Amino acid sequence: MTVSAKIPEELKHELEKADINVDAVIRTALEAEVRQRRRERLSERAAEFNKDSQECINSEDVVDLVRMDRTERRR
Repeated sequence: MTVSAKIPEELKHELEKADINVDAVIRTALEAEVRQRRRERLSERAAEFNKDSQECINSEDVVDLVRMDRTERRR
């Protein structure tokens, strides 16, 4: 796929003068942006899952189950 963008003439000259590989810079920036957005989506989904699971799990029940398990292991 080809992507194009308009940039000021001065920037074009600066890029050429600095021998910057624009293709590589754009590709790297786009890949980084995709990774960042993916992380954000996963983080949002994890937060939703955590919220949902907190509503389903009673902490007192968890404490009781751990105590029962420890008691069983001691026998």
